[in-house]
Amino acid sequence: MPAPHQPSAARAPLTRTAFRGWSALCVAALAASSLAACTPQAPDPAPTARVLADALRDGDLTDVPLADGDAAAATAALEEAFGNLGDATRTVTVEEVAVDENTDGTPTATARLRTVWDLDGPDASATPAAEGEASDGEASDSGAWSYTTEATMEYDDDADAWEVRYEPAVAVPGLRDGESLRLRTVPAARGDILGAGDRVLVTDRAVVRLGIDKSLIDAAQAGPSARRLAALVEIDAGDYAARVGAAGAQAFVEAIVLRDDQSLEVTAAEVAEIPGARALEDRIPLAPTRTFARAVLGSVGEATAELVEQSGGRLSAGDTAGLSGLQAAYDERLAGTPGRAVWTVPSPEGTEDAADPRLLFERPAVDGEPVETTLDAPMQTLAERVLAGADSPSAIVALRPSDGAVLAAANGPATNAFNTAMLGQYAPGSTFKVVTALAMLRSGYTPASTVECPQTTVVDGRSFKNYTGYPEDGLGAITLAEAIAQSCNTVFIQASDDVPMSAVAEAAGSLGLAEEPSVGAAAFLGSVPADATGTEHAANMIGQGVVQASVLGMATVAASVSAGSTVRPRLVEDPEPAAGPAPEVPLTAGEAEQLLSMMGGTVDHGTVTDLRDVPGPPVAAKTGTAEYGDGSEDLRHTWVIAVQGDLAVAAFVETGFSGAETGGPLIKEFLTGAQELGSAGG
Repeated sequence: MPAPHQPSAARAPLTRTAFRGWSALCVAALAASSLAACTPQAPDPAPTARVLADALRDGDLTDVPLADGDAAAATAALEEAFGNLGDATRTVTVEEVAVDENTDGTPTATARLRTVWDLDGPDASATPAAEGEASDGEASDSGAWSYTTEATMEYDDDADAWEVRYEPAVAVPGLRDGESLRLRTVPAARGDILGAGDRVLVTDRAVVRLGIDKSLIDAAQAGPSARRLAALVEIDAGDYAARVGAAGAQAFVEAIVLRDDQSLEVTAAEVAEIPGARALEDRIPLAPTRTFARAVLGSVGEATAELVEQSGGRLSAGDTAGLSGLQAAYDERLAGTPGRAVWTVPSPEGTEDAADPRLLFERPAVDGEPVETTLDAPMQTLAERVLAGADSPSAIVALRPSDGAVLAAANGPATNAFNTAMLGQYAPGSTFKVVTALAMLRSGYTPASTVECPQTTVVDGRSFKNYTGYPEDGLGAITLAEAIAQSCNTVFIQASDDVPMSAVAEAAGSLGLAEEPSVGAAAFLGSVPADATGTEHAANMIGQGVVQASVLGMATVAASVSAGSTVRPRLVEDPEPAAGPAPEVPLTAGEAEQLLSMMGGTVDHGTVTDLRDVPGPPVAAKTGTAEYGDGSEDLRHTWVIAVQGDLAVAAFVETGFSGAETGGPLIKEFLTGAQELGSAGG
């Protein structure tokens, strides 16, 4: 393919040596005969050399004066030689032109040409080498292929012009008649994703690609075989049969990729019974199990058209790329840089001069680098096991308060591929009362302050009430600590008269609900507006209204209380993510101590006393329930946040009964399991 037009090479004048050679030739000729005079100076061969350079760059020798005169044949051979190099581009410059005397006394000239190929194409990040970057046939610092060749030119006295003796080696060193160039990609090994303690979470693991190989069967068999294989692997038979039918006669049409391990439920014998079905062994980046942190870690597959377009030339159709999660976010780091190799191969119309394939150039691949995370594999597995029976979107996030490390970010089976744990945006319900309580402490309240807890209260004409089943002995004059333990809605709603929404937003920031998280992965922590008023302000005080948080965000709130300072959660350790903004008002140890004490009352005698049975250090917690929908159905988001030792955890179920009844058992099972793992600390 002709390369895009480039500016002509700078004019290459004859050297002093070249001119002296021509002068000597003239003197010799004059001494030999007094009947003829020599031309004072032959035409400069440099313009002809530049025409040749431009022609080699463009792949068209039509305008080059050739000694044999067959420019069309030479152009066709050049197009054939370069036809398999895809989008690779080249520049050709004249480095030197030297004139000498031929054996028969006619002048000749030698043009030294320098060619630089950008084998990654015009839109890729690699750039052609600059002057002096590379030696012949080697990769430059930029990865370009650079070499020099020489072309001999003869002076035609009758035409008073220079002609080029062209051969394939003028275009590429060592290229022969009947040979073409073939560009091959040298794949880079993809980097692993690591967890805590450098434990490998994602690496190349064995898989089996099942599909129909149409080259093995008659066209009439393809459809029935496709439907049988689809039924065996439980995919849509009509869709797969259509894909098989549309593919070429020699195509292998993949149906599904299965792990080649003990979980492989399809046997080789079952596949062999289907005409044309094949099982191809391969290795692809996978986590330990199909479900392990799937939404967080992400997947790898063929790059979509959108990814190719967004890559700026780094990706091409057919390339493998990260499609979601960390695999997508760190794709360039994980993928590394593929290498390039250029080989000679016999052309379809090759001649006997063509030789066996030869490697002309190789740029080694640069393997991808790992991404290091804080995920603790046993904790992640535990969290996923706890959520295995949830029939509604659900998540558990566990943090280590002392350093903000995300130990687990698990999503229940009903969440499919969505990362509810880190990206879900939900009303946090009464777990948000921990935030509201901090704002109240800063406004003059103490845990022992007396507050009124009526069954209902009215703000701007809207009636608010406590949850169904709220204990009678929790009504009336109680302490703020008791309001947290029993989760009295009306106490916090009435506090909207004393605590502006700006103070609540500030408290949220102090507890880590930052709007610009620095987790190292796509994440949402929380959104708490500072300007709400009236009934919206009142509803926000109990984690409804327009307040939103993720499971990661509420785990961060719990972690900050446990740590005694604002915690910034982090999932990725290397490459280290940029630090997010600090809270306007950091959480103090004294404030955290008061909040932790009040959360302890929730477990001691409040809404989630079952957590008293968890072995190990004391547990402090807060439950939450948030109504959602249009009110026509009894729909509730259920939450529990808890801390134990150096462990903070949040559990969420999108549709449940209450925080205590739905989330309480999940937290209890998780904390108990964490103690068995020895991960909760003391």
